[in-house]
Amino acid sequence: MSTLRFHALKESLGREPEAITESQKRSELFGVNVFNESTMRQSLTKDAFKSVKAAVEKGAKIDRGIADQIAAAMKDWAISKGTTHYTHWFQPLTGATAEKHDAFFELTPDGQAIEKFGGGQLVQQEPDASSFPSGGIRNTFEARGYTAWDPSSPAFIYGTTLCIPTVFVAYTGEALDYKTPLLRALQSVDQAAVAVARYFDKNVKKVNASLGWEQEYFLIDSLLTASRPDLVMAGRTLLGHSPAKGQQLDDHYFGSIPRRALSFMRDLEHECMLLGIPIKTRHNEVAPNQFEVAPIYDEANLAVDHNSLIMDVMDKVGQRHHFKVLFHEKPFAGVNGSGKHNNWSLTTDTGVNLLSPGKTPMSNLQFLTFFVNTIKAVSDYEELLRASIASASNDYRLGANEAPPAIISVFIGEQLSNVLENLEGVTKGKLSPEEKTDLKLNVVGKIPEILLDNTDRNRTSPFAFTGNKFEFRAVGSSANCANPMTVLNTIVANQLISFKKEVDALIDKKDMKKDDAIFNVLRELIKKSKHILFEGNGYSEEWKKEAKKRGLSNNETTPEALKVKISDKTISLFEELGVMNAVEVKARYEIELEEYTLRLQIESRVLGDIARNHIIPTAVRYQNVLIENVGGLKSIFGSDFKKHAQEQIELIQDISAKVAAINSGVTKMINARKKANTIHGIDKKAQAYCNTVKPFFEEIRYHCDKLEMLVDDEIWPLTKYRELLFTR
Repeated sequence: MSTLRFHALKESLGREPEAITESQKRSELFGVNVFNESTMRQSLTKDAFKSVKAAVEKGAKIDRGIADQIAAAMKDWAISKGTTHYTHWFQPLTGATAEKHDAFFELTPDGQAIEKFGGGQLVQQEPDASSFPSGGIRNTFEARGYTAWDPSSPAFIYGTTLCIPTVFVAYTGEALDYKTPLLRALQSVDQAAVAVARYFDKNVKKVNASLGWEQEYFLIDSLLTASRPDLVMAGRTLLGHSPAKGQQLDDHYFGSIPRRALSFMRDLEHECMLLGIPIKTRHNEVAPNQFEVAPIYDEANLAVDHNSLIMDVMDKVGQRHHFKVLFHEKPFAGVNGSGKHNNWSLTTDTGVNLLSPGKTPMSNLQFLTFFVNTIKAVSDYEELLRASIASASNDYRLGANEAPPAIISVFIGEQLSNVLENLEGVTKGKLSPEEKTDLKLNVVGKIPEILLDNTDRNRTSPFAFTGNKFEFRAVGSSANCANPMTVLNTIVANQLISFKKEVDALIDKKDMKKDDAIFNVLRELIKKSKHILFEGNGYSEEWKKEAKKRGLSNNETTPEALKVKISDKTISLFEELGVMNAVEVKARYEIELEEYTLRLQIESRVLGDIARNHIIPTAVRYQNVLIENVGGLKSIFGSDFKKHAQEQIELIQDISAKVAAINSGVTKMINARKKANTIHGIDKKAQAYCNTVKPFFEEIRYHCDKLEMLVDDEIWPLTKYRELLFTR
């Protein structure tokens, strides 16, 4: 065993979990470090509090004088808790969060030191935007960008810093972050859903899109991680032979949580409570050393912020517990990768979940209206939904018999499929009293009973209805939830607007009653979106053929998937709803393609380095040992030595063949990479990396992994899967 590997493994085996004392109830800790509504009531004047509430609920602007009051109260509260700095906390298009810390400390003209934080500093800052990706929105020399306070997501204290959630835009006004388009999409779906919800309840004034994410991750000992260049540089293992025991016994899933992992989780949950992140669930996932954490559902904007924040918190808490937290979608071959299921629904300010049936036919008709319209939205924009979760890392996971396929389909269960079939058979035009009674009592009226038994979950479905919400299962574990949530809320808003126009037209022109008009439109929507519904095995080859017949896309790679983002249909959608303009849409397309290319470029370089500087020298070293052994046997047995050294000779030949194959593969990969790097046009370059560079990864890996099983374990340079995945 190599020295580095030996000491890393020895150290990891000796780790003891840190003791965490939970002396307070969770409810007492929750939101202690958040400038939330309760804190604002105590800290702000009545006018200032009303102003913040109006900004959150109605998007009203906050007066500069009021902003000064809020900033002063926020500063006093933060300093009382030991903070020394503040930062505008935002989510640029890098996939990580960003922050620039400034001290409250200021000097007066006469040299006196004071703590200062005014409304201007709260509402807006001007960070250097030159190093953040912009996709051509601005020139490199145009470094100016602005962060602007988002009052709908409360400020919080992390460490000794007051963090103020903000949007991030270019000086020309275009969004340079994930949050800005999300807020616009949420506003669109709010307005569209309110208009439709008022068919059923005139008191509805606001509809919130809710999100509950389920974050999967791996915990690997930090020293073992440091011994693997691929984990350090690429976030995943680029080679490594599967251990004899992986996940085939299903003994890890929901099993007893290992002591060190549990200690990490308790520490994490403590931090989350202070930050107002409502963590509810923790458990072992399917793969060894894989786990999941999930919160109570929240308003989508806040939930996205919480997910971005918790990923950073997990990394820092992991360091305290000598763990590296892996968010890569496929860090280990042969075991399940990690996703981030996005559970989505719509809730009114009257407390009604629009995707949950009620006790009356009217509330069930409301449920069906939003249920069917969501399916129609997914049916019309399935390619765009697929594009929203596309990345180099998620490509390794999708469709790998563990995660949903790249084909977007909707699973609703057999019972609800029957309900839609019955609705599809509704008579076109005005319903007779008998038809209406039969429909409401025998079809619509029985939906709650149906859902009680509709507990089966098709794990191969990327978009499934699970009782009172839709679950977008194809989202990757490292992704920012804002991307898929922006798309989903936008397409649903667009569909609801179209639905209301059709219903109103039937009421006005055909003199139909509201219920008749709704049933008639739903009937047509069901017919037009049936092709997206699928109840079977999404992994099967038969489904791929069937999906093609249905006209569904199967964009298996990111470069293929992202093309739809710059289609006329997509740009029109975002522009008409005011979510993004053409410049912002095209910028994101370029940024995502560039990131894809750079990820593969890094992986290629790391793989070449490991193969030639670690694997081949080790194999040759072991081969020399074997050659020396054969020479010794020859000196003992003379011309008869081959009979005694046959196995060693065959092993020497096998190693030589593997070394030659690895070296040849690396050379070809490097040449393909060099050629790809000369290509102009980010789309063509991404395609070249995908089609001409990436294919060598598995070829090189295959021979390296075979060598791992041939070479003496004592000298193998890399920490093995059995050590990475089964060290407690």
